Amino acid sequence: MSSIELSEQEVIRRNSMNELRRLGIEPYPAQEYVTSTESVDIKENFVNEPERFKEVTIAGRIMSRRIMGSASFFVIQDSVGKIQVYIKRDDICEGEDKTMYNVVFKKLLDIGDIVGIKGYVFTTKTGEISVHCSGFKVLSKSLRPLPIVKQKDGKTFDAFQDPELRYRQRYLDLVVNPEVRDTFRMRAKIVSTMRQTFDSMGYLEVETPILQAIPSGAAARPFVTHHNTLDIPLYLRIANELYLKRLIVGGFDGVYEFAKDFRNEGMDRTHNPEFTCMEIYCAYKDYLWMMDMVENLLEKIAMELHGTSEVMVGEQKISFKAPFRRLTMTDAIKERTGFDITGKSEEEIRQACIELEIPIEKTMGKGKLIDAIFGEKCEEFLIEPTYLIDYPIEMSPLSKRHRDNPELTERFELFVCGKELCNAYSELNDPIDQLGRFQEQARLSENGDDEAMAIDMDFVKALEYGMPTCCGLGIGIDRLTMFMTNKSSIQDVLFFPQMRPEKNNKTEEGNN
Repeated sequence: MSSIELSEQEVIRRNSMNELRRLGIEPYPAQEYVTSTESVDIKENFVNEPERFKEVTIAGRIMSRRIMGSASFFVIQDSVGKIQVYIKRDDICEGEDKTMYNVVFKKLLDIGDIVGIKGYVFTTKTGEISVHCSGFKVLSKSLRPLPIVKQKDGKTFDAFQDPELRYRQRYLDLVVNPEVRDTFRMRAKIVSTMRQTFDSMGYLEVETPILQAIPSGAAARPFVTHHNTLDIPLYLRIANELYLKRLIVGGFDGVYEFAKDFRNEGMDRTHNPEFTCMEIYCAYKDYLWMMDMVENLLEKIAMELHGTSEVMVGEQKISFKAPFRRLTMTDAIKERTGFDITGKSEEEIRQACIELEIPIEKTMGKGKLIDAIFGEKCEEFLIEPTYLIDYPIEMSPLSKRHRDNPELTERFELFVCGKELCNAYSELNDPIDQLGRFQEQARLSENGDDEAMAIDMDFVKALEYGMPTCCGLGIGIDRLTMFMTNKSSIQDVLFFPQMRPEKNNKTEEGNN
């Protein structure tokens, strides 16, 4: 194994680590360190409850320090904020024992080290609430320097903002840019709000297989692997829809799942090959009921996160106040292009695409051609929350036929700022019709469409036992978080997004 080349800073920190051990201080102690409070609690409540903070124990990472003769000031950062710590030489050195003096004042501690602090809270002459240290403990020695963010005259210099480094080293991003943690706290709150809502409705949270024998439930290209013992190909799920509907057949009135799905497709600012989707299926409901439920759910999430139904998305102020606009797919295309898709054949729609200068491929069937028109000519104009409803049957192989027009389906997608946020429909529960739709997808696959849906005969068999009227919904959690936290890239709402292999080894350097 080749030796690792260390920077000057890394050598100094390793020497400090060794010196700590020589002094009898373990830089990575095993025992529990119990804290009594956090930085935010101290700052928010000390003025009104000073008695509660006469003895405190906190822990965090050293983010800055100033040594001034026999006193030292640290700023430590815990999981919720930062607070100043005042350390006086005589308070930490008992008698002739100068061990702790050497640790603090001879710079054996570095920015980035994690320490535990015991002491009491006071206010400095400049009015800053701080912790007067009476004892401290080294909890973890940092062997790499943090990027140092400099500030002067209210301006920030050398900020750790390189997107590639931030996404590849999210742990470092979270330390240096602690506001990033707020995004993920909000993401967690979105999920918990949804879960609480569905639980209160009496629906059951479930888990379904990630490894599937048939990649179905969506039009997408799957990841494929091989099971050695069974000697069969398996696929990472592209959707969990068909398994959840099997549970409705089995007698549950409502089931939902926060699922990791995988699609072997392109990557961009709004797509990651691994993503989180919440799907819910409700027996005895239809897509009209689901539209009401979704708009009320999103308004509730906005209120929980921001205290208002109005949310900034980019430069747009978007209102998630119910109800949302409803627009048919046919009307949307007619409004933007003047072309009426009603009753048109596949060849007529293909010719319209050519005349509208919309890029298409020979393998595209009628459904994908219509989708291409909508995507090119209509989607970007749907800014305020808008339900696009009543899709042509060729676009929706799992949707129930429309009650008033058998050429359409009872399906909706919600669009916000030109992006799809969720997909839902009254579920097809006619097994004969479902098999016919699957067979049409098989024809498309034979013609070269590698995203056509596979036939799942076991699912057809399940429908033959009888599935009640049902409505299903899928919401992309990543994209919903992007909207609710005003992030323009999916990488900003994923802790560890998929990245291309590094061309060059980028390293971070800090200065103490």
